[in-house]
Order: sequence, then structure tokens, then C-alpha cells
Amino acid sequence: MKTEIRVQSLDRTFDILQILSDEQHGLTLAQISERLDLPKSTVHRLLGVLLQRAFVRKAPETNRYRLGPGFIGLCSHYLNNLELKTESSPFMAELSRTTGNTVFLAIRQHDKMVYIDSEEQVNSLRKYSIIGQQKPLFCTSLGKALLMGLTDDEIRMLLAHEAFEKRGPYTHSNMESLLQDIRECRRRGWALDNQEAEPDINCVAAPILDYRGDVIASISTTWILKQHPEMVPEQIAVLVKKAASGISANMGYFGETLR
Repeated sequence: MKTEIRVQSLDRTFDILQILSDEQHGLTLAQISERLDLPKSTVHRLLGVLLQRAFVRKAPETNRYRLGPGFIGLCSHYLNNLELKTESSPFMAELSRTTGNTVFLAIRQHDKMVYIDSEEQVNSLRKYSIIGQQKPLFCTSLGKALLMGLTDDEIRMLLAHEAFEKRGPYTHSNMESLLQDIRECRRRGWALDNQEAEPDINCVAAPILDYRGDVIASISTTWILKQHPEMVPEQIAVLVKKAASGISANMGYFGETLR
């Protein structure tokens, strides 16, 4: 009997938290009681416990209850325990399987793109040798996907000293050319390296977002043009964006699906 009462109290407590989460300006004791069809004494008792633990706060001037800062601590512990590589692994494996290509995961360190993981169909030492390698942001699909979260002015400042060294037949030669490309990347939701980092290589990437909606990483798949003339970037991009969206969701992003 005691167990049933405790479970019922817990269930009612979550009901209170749920309705408060939907009310930006909070609710009074009477409003909560009415919405949940519970006695005011019961609601008051449960709110008292939540107030003590800072999961709810009360505005003295309005007597309205709102969610409190106690949730910040819980969420931060959860979010800090989310590991990008762990959460990305199944999506990278699936993307590699469906495309037959090598898949890369990267983050930005100041003005460079850094590989942090890779996945391919055939086991290879290259998987480990590439981790930690740096490449420019301006000529790689991974790098451009990472730049998609920045404004044009932020990109100008970040790459103010970039030499735009030619690495492939279609490498961007200046800042304005790059920015025009990034604007198109933002519009469609993915980035393309069309023989920009090296000849005869195409690569499609998409940004990975965290719970704040910030770009924290990027995922890509790459192929040799002569070996796969049938591969179309726009079609591959659908698969890459799907993987990026899945990883983003696991990293706490619950906004609109990435374009």
C-alpha cells in the first residue's frame, strides 16, 4: 500500500513538472490544482518538496510557480556524459555501409579541421593514422560544414590570415569565393568538396549540432571520382544529412530536422 502511494505521488510530481514546463510565465497553486484535478493540499505538499530541491521556484510578487535551476545541474551532468565519438559510431557505420565509402568525423580547432574518427568497410591502419590530422577549413567539406555555424564576419576574422593555397583544380582562391560557397552550404544544409582539397576526390559533409543548436562537429563521406562516376553529391548528401541529424539528436539537439 505504501509503495502504491509513493508511486502515485511520484506520478503526480511529474505531472506538475510537465505542465509547468509548458508555461513560460508559471502557474498559481489554484491553477495547478485545477488542471490536474488534485486537492490544493496535495499540490502544495508536492510543490514544497520541489521547492526544497530547486526544481521549482515561486515568484513572491505573483505567487506563480515555475521550473527552477535544479534542472540545470541534472541536464549538465547528462550532457557532459554524452561522448561525441560514442554517439556517432553507429551512424558512421551505417553511412559507410550504405555508401560503401569511407566516413570521417571532425571537429574544429581554431582555424583548422581535425579528424577525430573514421569508418570504412575494410579494416585498415589508415583509420588510426588519420585521427588527429589537421586540414584547412576552406577546402574540405568537413571544414566548410563546421563553418556553416558561423556568420560571414566570424569566418572573415577566423580565416583572416588564410593563404588559400591551391590544393586541387577547384580550390577557393579568396575569401569572397569561400563565403559565397558557405552561403549555399547553409541554404541546402550540406557542404561539398569538389576536388578542392585534392584532385579526383569528392566529399560531402553535414554539420552536427548540440543541445544549444551550435555546430560542434561534422560528418562526411568521400569517394574517388574515377572509381565511382555514378555517385551524385546531391544523392549522397541525403544520406550524410540523415546521419548528421541522428548524431545531433543523440547530442541533445531537438530543433527542426537539418535541411
